[in-house]
Amino acid sequence: MQEIGRLPNERAALALIDYLRGQGIECRLQYLERGVAICVVHTAQTEVARQAFFDFIRNPADNKYRQASWEHGDNRQAPDYGAPTLQLLSQLLTGAGPLTLLIMISCIIIYLVMMLGGGDGIFNALGFFGSTPDAATWQFWRVFTPSLLHFSALHIVFNLMWWWVLGGKIENQLGSTALLMILLVSGTLPNLLQYVVVGPNFGGLAGVVYGLLGYSWVMGRLKPAAGVSVQPALVGFMLLWLVFGFSGMFGMNIANTAHLAGLLVGMTQGWFDSRK
Repeated sequence: MQEIGRLPNERAALALIDYLRGQGIECRLQYLERGVAICVVHTAQTEVARQAFFDFIRNPADNKYRQASWEHGDNRQAPDYGAPTLQLLSQLLTGAGPLTLLIMISCIIIYLVMMLGGGDGIFNALGFFGSTPDAATWQFWRVFTPSLLHFSALHIVFNLMWWWVLGGKIENQLGSTALLMILLVSGTLPNLLQYVVVGPNFGGLAGVVYGLLGYSWVMGRLKPAAGVSVQPALVGFMLLWLVFGFSGMFGMNIANTAHLAGLLVGMTQGWFDSRK
């Protein structure tokens, strides 16, 4: 089975499932701690079903869903989620677990403090090294905390978007412990390698994001029953972005070594977990 999306309650999900059944697409519900996940039985129908899911999110009160319930299920009217902002918030919360949200909130708070004039203090406290490297050798958290630093709006939006998409799915499917292990490993080893190759002036969650990408990619191919996978088109896009980063065509200071190391670390973790 392949997950196509999540909804905050069973009632709304059943309305969509009735509609999809009328289109010849068989789906199942997977109950989560918050909300439900909708999974397609036959993976060849995933893209069509996912598009129908997005159509449903945009207009859940469309009469066609009520009609589908009459014809293929019970007479259930899809609930009105209210304002678009509330719909977005509901999808944000149901698509992520507590660890996913905690890291997002931490990165946002740190970024705001840096933008409000606390950049030097934050970097000295959380960077791989502070202003005096010798004084920071015992501060073991510095191996990980550069992953929480971001230096522009584009930087943090790009990283947190993929952290929510990939990390949220892993946490909801495999649990917070599984995501924590990936976060710690892909948030430390790539940082160490980046420091050895380039130096201490770097930051960002992208190494972890590439770790999640590699993990999801391998798990989807070797253990699809775990429910963690990633679309080939997304893998291709992220690999292309990695190549562009190494080429220097963007003219930006990108932690390419950490990105590549994160990808390899995530793939290795995925291979080990797929054999459990």
